[in-house]
Amino acid sequence: MNECYGKKFILNGNQESSDSFDNSLVYEGNSVYEVIRMFKGSPVFFFDHMERLKTSVRLQKKEMLADASTLKRDIISLIKSERKKEINLKIVFNYNNDSNNYLVYFIEPIFPSEEQYRTGVKGILFYAERKDPVSKVINHKLRSSIFQRLILDGGYEALLVNGKGEITEGSRSNIFFLKKNTLVTAPENMILSGITRKHILEICIENNIPVRFECVKAEKISQYEAIFMTGTSPMVLPFYSVEDKTFSVSHPLIEKLRKLYITKVEESIISFRSDKG
Repeated sequence: MNECYGKKFILNGNQESSDSFDNSLVYEGNSVYEVIRMFKGSPVFFFDHMERLKTSVRLQKKEMLADASTLKRDIISLIKSERKKEINLKIVFNYNNDSNNYLVYFIEPIFPSEEQYRTGVKGILFYAERKDPVSKVINHKLRSSIFQRLILDGGYEALLVNGKGEITEGSRSNIFFLKKNTLVTAPENMILSGITRKHILEICIENNIPVRFECVKAEKISQYEAIFMTGTSPMVLPFYSVEDKTFSVSHPLIEKLRKLYITKVEESIISFRSDKG
C-alpha cells in the first residue's frame, strides 16, 4: 500500500508523481520524521516541528538533509499542486547505508469526528517502552504490535505502560490525567514530548492551570476524573474509557483547553504565512 496520499510528493526537492512513490524510502534503513497537521491549507506549528526535527536528527547522530527554508518551499510547492485544506503532511529523512533521501508528502487524514470529541474514545493499556523516547524515529515492530491490539480490542489509542507499571505516553499521543482541575502528565525526559502538548502546557501557564509532572500508575487510573490525549491529529481528545474504567468526557477544563489550543493553531498559521524565510 502506497503511504503517499495524493497525486504528488517531494523527493529531495523535486516534485514527483505519487505513482513513483517508493515505500522503501520510508521503511528501510533508519527514518527520522515529523507529521504536521494542515489547517485551512497551511501547516500548523511549522517552526516547532522544524526544531524537533533538528533535535531528532542530532540525537540520532545524523545530518539534516534539508533546512527549514527548503522544507517550507517544498511544502508550499506541494500545497499549490494539491490544494488540500485539512490533511496531514509527513516529512521523512531516510538514512539507508550510503543513500540518504528526504521526502515530503501528504498522508491519509484520520481525524476524530465531532461525535468523538463529544463522546470520547476508547483507550487500551499496552505494556511497552520506547527504546529512545525523545527522538521521533519510526519503530516498525512496536507500531505493528500496537496496531494489531487496537484492532482486536476496538481501541482508538494505546497508553504505554513501562516496567514499573507507570503510564508514560500514548502510542501516537501524549496523555494527561485530570483531577480537581489539576493536570498530571509524565515528565519530559520520559516521553516524546509532542508539539500539541507543548502548547497545552503553555496555555496552562497563561491561565494558571496547575500541572504536576509525574507518571500515573496503571492500577490507579480510576482515581482520576478524566483522561485526554493530545497530538497532531486528535488535538485535545478525551477518553470515555481505558480498559474497563470509565471517565468523564464533558469536563469543562478539557473543552476550555481545546478552544484555547485552536486559537494558538490559527496564530501559528498567520506566522507561517507572514514569515519570509
